[in-house]
Amino acid sequence: MGRNIIVTGAAGNLGTAVVEKFKREGYHIIALVQPDKDEEVEEADDIYEVDVTDEKAVAEFVREYTLQYGELDALAMIVGGFAMGGITDTSQNDLDHQLKLNFFSAFHLVKGFLPTMKNQKKGTLLFVGARPALEADGAVGKVAYSLSKKLIFDFVEILGEETKETSIRSHIFVPSIIDTPTNRESMPDADFTKWVAPKDIAEAMHFAVNTTSLQNTIFKLYGEV
Repeated sequence: MGRNIIVTGAAGNLGTAVVEKFKREGYHIIALVQPDKDEEVEEADDIYEVDVTDEKAVAEFVREYTLQYGELDALAMIVGGFAMGGITDTSQNDLDHQLKLNFFSAFHLVKGFLPTMKNQKKGTLLFVGARPALEADGAVGKVAYSLSKKLIFDFVEILGEETKETSIRSHIFVPSIIDTPTNRESMPDADFTKWVAPKDIAEAMHFAVNTTSLQNTIFKLYGEV
């Protein structure tokens, strides 16, 4: 068995690109997909149906993974979601939903696998951020989404402090608009050539995992937008 990487949201556009890149590079791919959706990930070595927004479901998967595989080299947390909405038309339910998708989907996994990585004294955690979480002008009209993504940056800072005596590394990848069929359909008049290709993000993730001198880095993949 090669080096192990877990990829959440593995059946999505970005997740598929990440799976394909790491598979080509010799990694053993453990893909997480949504329960009861019959999602397929052709390049994955093993597939698990896990609701990564559910703390108990993630804890059960962590226990099973530990028994089955032991060590973990990298964890790519791709699951997320987007929503429009300004301050006055954003409800607590909207915030809760975005927090589940964009923050807790990563938090539960980090919480579960951090003891494994601490025992190893190594491992790489890969997060997906968002440009509006770094630029307030871009967050206008995307309040719940931006706040939920902003927590990722704060979380990684805390992680960096907690793991600074180890070789555990955390990196955040911040795309502008990702070139996906869904985004093309929703913005048919846009110039797609200026968007960021999923494969470019996957390449950046692989580079980060295999460049040990990089510590807790933010990768801005803004294309030409």
